[in-house]
Amino acid sequence: MTRHDHTLKPQFYLTAPQPCPYLDGRLERKLFTALRGASAPTINDDLTLYGFRRSQAVAYRPACAGCSACVSVRIPVRDFQPSQSQRRIQRRSASIESRAVDPWATEEQYALFRSYLSDRHADGGMADMDVFDFASMIEETPVRTRVIEYRDPESDDPTALVGAALTDFLIDGLSMVYSFFDPAYAKRSLGAYMILDHVEMARKAELPYVYLGYWVEGSRKMDYKARFRPLEGLIDGQWRRINSAE
Repeated sequence: MTRHDHTLKPQFYLTAPQPCPYLDGRLERKLFTALRGASAPTINDDLTLYGFRRSQAVAYRPACAGCSACVSVRIPVRDFQPSQSQRRIQRRSASIESRAVDPWATEEQYALFRSYLSDRHADGGMADMDVFDFASMIEETPVRTRVIEYRDPESDDPTALVGAALTDFLIDGLSMVYSFFDPAYAKRSLGAYMILDHVEMARKAELPYVYLGYWVEGSRKMDYKARFRPLEGLIDGQWRRINSAE
């Protein structure tokens, strides 16, 4: 059962196998469908419940033979309480201000994106993205999407963009599609702060979940997601707690 009644049934396709970006020596395949027309938001809402993620006008999820390491995860907002270290992150970043803007790519966003990739993911799959690719990532959305921009009025340049999160607004929560930040703010754990800020945004909007994408146990790139407690994962078709509150 889905949460919506709609007659348009999406058509699904499989990608060709390619090297897994998270686990060495493995191949990945994705199951995907196009999101089109007036029903795209409701289809995206429903597919998110089944572990799909959105990239531009496509919803996808891993469909790898013999491997289920990628687990779709979400934070249950009502039960979430920040840990002691996360409260310190909130205090350190108390000066940072956020603002939701329309999904329209700017030169300032792209410059920050390139700086983030160069510092943290220079050899990743997104490293070759040019300004047109970036604009497509931000602007090609058939659902309700915003860019949450972060600025620090107490910095040397109080107007400068220090972080951004491309965020979908779903019927039951916020989905953080992609986030990036100024590498100079890594010591302040700005990436974690943006997730904590989304939890508060969801709480104020009375939305029950913040979706974080996929978590892969054993992948250092994904370790940070497991620090949010409690965390729910889609396992064997059911959303279950995969850790507990500290």
